[in-house]
Amino acid sequence: MAQPAPFNAQDLKRRMSGAVEALKHDFGGLRTGRASASLLEPIQVDAYGASMPLNQVGSVTVPEPRLLQISVWDRGLVVAVEKAIRASNLGLNPQTEGQVIRLRMPDLTQDRRKELVKVAHQYAEKARVAVRNVRRDGMDQLKALEKEHLISEDEHKKKSDEVQKMTDETIKEVDAALKHKEAEIMQV
Repeated sequence: MAQPAPFNAQDLKRRMSGAVEALKHDFGGLRTGRASASLLEPIQVDAYGASMPLNQVGSVTVPEPRLLQISVWDRGLVVAVEKAIRASNLGLNPQTEGQVIRLRMPDLTQDRRKELVKVAHQYAEKARVAVRNVRRDGMDQLKALEKEHLISEDEHKKKSDEVQKMTDETIKEVDAALKHKEAEIMQV
């Protein structure tokens, strides 16, 4: 029978931190009424016969809190970038001057804010589930090691407590990030 993998607490911590980072990335895409270059990350532009991320055909800047500006590098792609922004369903209306496209952030209605908070809660729950899955993997590893008599019952208990502590800390991080994002969305 194959030997169980050695227990690696650092690996579990890294995977839990990865779930938090993924959550923060997801939160970056949520529009809060404040302009953010990460809002445009999912947009793909049809350029040179391929679908390319927007940041590969122009540079995105935030000159004002409620304004995004895209400087398209190739004049021939300006129309394709505009089309991609309109097709993205982000509710943004591009205004073009030469090779520069400006996007004003419209005001968020109270209903839209509540919808965004619900989406933020879904993202946070997804992150919590990912953290719990990592915890379960760690606990399964420990159980297998004890069963094979590679660690003692006391060591299993000690390491299990360590994994649970890591899990609790990471869940607190997720909850703090959610609370911060919720406040950011709801502020008028």
